[in-house]
Amino acid sequence: MKARLIAVGEGAPGWVTEGFSEYRKRLSHWLPLDLVEIAPGLRGKGRDPRRAMQDEGARVLAAVPKGARVVLLDGGGRPHSSEDLAARLEHWRAGGQDLAFLIGGPDGHAPEVRTAAAESWALGPATLPHMLVRLIVAEQLYRAASILANHPYHRG
Repeated sequence: MKARLIAVGEGAPGWVTEGFSEYRKRLSHWLPLDLVEIAPGLRGKGRDPRRAMQDEGARVLAAVPKGARVVLLDGGGRPHSSEDLAARLEHWRAGGQDLAFLIGGPDGHAPEVRTAAAESWALGPATLPHMLVRLIVAEQLYRAASILANHPYHRG
């Protein structure tokens, strides 16, 4: 099973890129994780933000691997403790599908993207910068995988 993090936004700060790379490397033998960056839709004066969101959504869906289970990162989704996420990861592994985790743009996810999702995952009640979400998702997936592998990383 492989995972892909599909994120609207380009040009993450160096510390995000470095952190993501570190957790991606740590995860590599448990859950290979790739990052696909999607260019944000055009926004600004005289532009329709719904159109920008639709454009982003079309590119996000095009980046989802065929047959992958789509998990939306969304504030309205279901929050998971580390142990709960480990149980979800075990469930996803049993299903045998690749995973696609989706991070939307500044206006959220397009309706078509929401429809394609099998489930939604909330990282908590706070609104987080989307670039930071990349790093948190990678760390939480690593933590969940380490729990399943009885690795000492998680000492909760």
